[in-house]
Amino acid sequence: QVQLVESGGGLVQPGGSLRLSCAASGFSLDYYAIGWFRQAPGKEREGVSSISSSGGSTRYVDSVKGRFTISRDNAKNTVYLQMNSLKPEDTAVYYCAADATSLYSDYVSTNPGFYDYWGQGTQVTVSS
Repeated sequence: QVQLVESGGGLVQPGGSLRLSCAASGFSLDYYAIGWFRQAPGKEREGVSSISSSGGSTRYVDSVKGRFTISRDNAKNTVYLQMNSLKPEDTAVYYCAADATSLYSDYVSTNPGFYDYWGQGTQVTVSS
C-alpha cells in the first residue's frame, strides 16, 4: 500500500522551531520529487518547499526563505522540513506529496497538480 505519513507538527510559540517528517511506505522515494504544502483555514493550499529526487534542487516560497530547510534521507525513505523562527502566519495543516520523476533527477515542481501521492497532513500552530 502506497502511503505518505507526516509527523512532527504541534503547538509552538512564535520564534520556535519544529521539524516535520514525511515517511513513505509501499514505494521508494528515490524516484520522486517531494513537496511540502500547507493550507490555513479559509485559504488556498500553498506550496511551501520542494526537493528533487537527487536532492540537488530545492524550492522555497518567499515567505519561508531563510527560515525553513527541506532535506531528504533516501536511506530512511523520509523527507524533512526544518522550520525555524516560526511566525503565527505559518499556522496551517502541512502536507507532503510525491511527484514521480526519475532517479537522481534535478527536476522539481511547485505545482500541486503534478504530485501523485499525498499524506494526510499534520497541524502546525504557532501561537503564544
